[in-house]
Amino acid sequence: MSLEEEVILSKKQIISDGYDMSVGEVMNLYRDKELVISPDYQRLFRWELSQKTRFIESLLLGIPVPPIFVHQDEDGTWELIDELQRVSTILEFSGLLENKDTGGLVPASTLSGTQFLPSLSNKKWSNPATPENEIGKTLQLEIKRARLRVEILRKGSDPYAKYELFQRLNTGGANLSEQEVRNCIAVMLNPDLYHWLKNCSEQSAFTITTNQTDDAIEKQANMELLLKFFAYRHYPYQPGMDVHEHLDFANVELCKAGIDIKDEGKVFLDIFNLLNDALGSKAFKKWDGQDFKGKFLISLYEIITNGLQSNYDQIFAMQNPQERIDFVVEKIKKLWETDGFTKNSGAGVRGTTRLANLLPLSIEHFKV
Repeated sequence: MSLEEEVILSKKQIISDGYDMSVGEVMNLYRDKELVISPDYQRLFRWELSQKTRFIESLLLGIPVPPIFVHQDEDGTWELIDELQRVSTILEFSGLLENKDTGGLVPASTLSGTQFLPSLSNKKWSNPATPENEIGKTLQLEIKRARLRVEILRKGSDPYAKYELFQRLNTGGANLSEQEVRNCIAVMLNPDLYHWLKNCSEQSAFTITTNQTDDAIEKQANMELLLKFFAYRHYPYQPGMDVHEHLDFANVELCKAGIDIKDEGKVFLDIFNLLNDALGSKAFKKWDGQDFKGKFLISLYEIITNGLQSNYDQIFAMQNPQERIDFVVEKIKKLWETDGFTKNSGAGVRGTTRLANLLPLSIEHFKV
């Protein structure tokens, strides 16, 4: 097939449309449940007040803003794919944004002053208690009549076009981490699997042993660690492949194929309960010859978890729990005497090199 034929075929798999709408029309669509925002996607709304204010200022001053992207479902309902921060800012400021956890409304935001519009300070969309702090009917209409470009991915498109569009729009951007993009894709493709994975990430043995900071968890580092556990288990890493591309691929394939939740959950819990019993929060820290110290090391996480799950049957065939604990602790200590590990686990080693060397090593190292 020639390049031109590939382009023509791929275009047929994506049915798109687009037109300009007023902000007021978008508000009405949301209020009438004709524009929906996935609850898990909405939780990523985290613009600072200054960012929200600058966007409202742009609408008031007539400054062009980027288009929003939606996917049209079978019943004609639009699902927001991109521009969560801007759409949510409009809805929150106008008092329309729903709190998906409580079923009520998110408190309407209060703006701050800007260089061009210092009088925006303390202004609200509506404030009956102190009318002087309202933006007023005239400016409400200015915002409602501001124009937005809406790009629509219509029903009939390839089933995975929605996630592909979302990934391309968000990857490399400043708003979402790479794992947050994967989470949103998982919600689109297989919400049941996503919620199961999220539940796994909240298991005490996992949270204790991985010992992630609040900031790391906010950026979904815990979910990325969890995805790595199942990705390397079901979709072996191909040497030379970008680390994040491999996780993107595995994320989609896991969502499409699904996994045996009961069996996989048992393997996951058995391994992390074992690590927790053996070393607790020191499980993925450096052995200095006397103790396990320092920060969490991703290279340790990858080699230990892959090694244990690759040798799961043999390790858990040991009848004595203490024997399993002693085995794991000794194997982890010996990693620091293994050239293949020390040469490929330092801070200066590229992710592709690290995985290409450590994952095969892990299988041999943790053999019983």
